[in-house]
Amino acid sequence: MSILTIQEMSSLSQRLQSEGKIVVFTNGCFDLIHRGHIELLKAAKSEGDILFIGVNSDASVRRLKGEIRPLMNEEDRVTIINTLKPVDHVAIFDENTPYDLILMVRPNVLVKGADYTLEEIVGAKEVIHWGGRVVRVPLVSNTSTTRFIKELDHKNSMEKP
Repeated sequence: MSILTIQEMSSLSQRLQSEGKIVVFTNGCFDLIHRGHIELLKAAKSEGDILFIGVNSDASVRRLKGEIRPLMNEEDRVTIINTLKPVDHVAIFDENTPYDLILMVRPNVLVKGADYTLEEIVGAKEVIHWGGRVVRVPLVSNTSTTRFIKELDHKNSMEKP
């Protein structure tokens, strides 16, 4: 397990693929790790030999999720993701989408949650074009960081006099 730069991830992916390894890629904010994240990572790892993860930077999460996010900084999120059993390598990306990272890694398999349609999955067309596969993993119901935050807000508002 290692935390890499984007360039290191790209080079490593090329080397591993030249050795015949199947490279799998997925990405996310991973702000408060929950069971849904774990199930996605386990399913992704089962699709190949090496699992690369792209984690949104703090600035990227703020642009996507709002000013109160992320709840955990990028260093903490990447450290936690990097220690999970299915994960082989992690890199932080600063863009809103992992499109550029996907083009650099050129995974054999791209994995996302089934809440995305094939047409909505960033990089799906490109992965399919170069002969790879796109896998949509069923979601674990009632698990999302956004949902947890809303529940906490609701509970806090109920407790106030």
